[in-house]
Amino acid sequence: MPGAYPWGVSIAAIVLLVAALVLLGAMEWPRVARRRPKRTARKRPSHLRVVDDDESDEFARSVERDLANLPTIDERDRRR
Repeated sequence: MPGAYPWGVSIAAIVLLVAALVLLGAMEWPRVARRRPKRTARKRPSHLRVVDDDESDEFARSVERDLANLPTIDERDRRR
């Protein structure tokens, strides 16, 4: 029939496209699986520790001391 759409060609194209996607997924899966970290295998960082109240008071004093030692801008200098 003239003017009829060749559906056989479209079905073949879809099958080839699906096969290409499956092949691409199969080839890339090991690389993708290697990059994704496993949630159950995650370790806690050993270099972190819990700060006690005594240490937090000392930390607060050191922060206040550091803030007091910071250079400040005088109002007269800011207007220039």
